[in-house]
Amino acid sequence: MKKIFLFCDAGMSTSLLVSKMLEVVNKHNLDIHIEANPCIKAQALIQDQKPDCVLLGPQVRFMLGKMEDICKPLNIPVDAIDSVAYGAMDGEKVLKSAIRMIKKSQAK
Repeated sequence: MKKIFLFCDAGMSTSLLVSKMLEVVNKHNLDIHIEANPCIKAQALIQDQKPDCVLLGPQVRFMLGKMEDICKPLNIPVDAIDSVAYGAMDGEKVLKSAIRMIKKSQAK
């Protein structure tokens, strides 16, 4: 099972996006776990659970450098969610982006 973690300021605004992403996961019977959490829990969750991909809500894009410092040693890809896809709550687009990130990191 692949794990995708989304982080935002409080973990609330990404919850709806997670729901939209899970609709796509369920529709296509994918073996993917997705969850949203507040950034304050990021380091512990990433180090303990080692997700396959980390995505940041656009409102915490400024934390990308810190997240890269946490994720890079663990070979976990991390990026900020496209703000247009986020605003539209386009779960399919965000999920496809995460899957591409995972495949790219595994190809290394």
